[in-house]
Amino acid sequence: MIKLSELEAILFVVGEEGIGLDELSYLLEAETSQVYEWVEELGKSYKEDEHSALNILEVGNHFVLTTKKKFAPLLKRYAQSPISNKLSQAALETLSIIAYKQPITRIEIEEIRGVQSSGSVQKLVARQLIEEKGRVEGPGRAILYGTTAYFMDYFALKSLEELPDIQSMEIEDEEESMDLFFDRYKGKELETTEEEQE
Repeated sequence: MIKLSELEAILFVVGEEGIGLDELSYLLEAETSQVYEWVEELGKSYKEDEHSALNILEVGNHFVLTTKKKFAPLLKRYAQSPISNKLSQAALETLSIIAYKQPITRIEIEEIRGVQSSGSVQKLVARQLIEEKGRVEGPGRAILYGTTAYFMDYFALKSLEELPDIQSMEIEDEEESMDLFFDRYKGKELETTEEEQE
């Protein structure tokens, strides 16, 4: 069914923030009662499909697309493995934006980057480099993200004041200042590699 596919696509894009019934109703151009039935139908199809790793949770007034609990050990193993240790360029860009603009929502991050960033945000949360700092007041109550104490330790920062001051810089300089993260990260990555070789 096309509407179920559209619903699935929306839930995937909004990520861990989830989305409310009224917002889904607007996007899918259908009554809330009908949308709720679609959510239940899609959730049921996930539960009955043993080959699907997905599940839909209703958290407060929001619906969130998640993985089934039985995959938690596997995903935890992945998060702690060397495979996921290296941050991608996209994740580093996302992290630098959060560091400078925090607290900031995922939508605001995407407006700055110009691309969808839910995957990068989720990876940074899993790596404990960023965390939820609160919620925006109003419809949707989007999550506000900020850096963690581990972020400060990881990048050898005593305070955020050690970051280059970009308030009075031009936009292109702001992008250049984000190289701080790439330089620090590359240094950190090199240290880790040398430790593994010893």
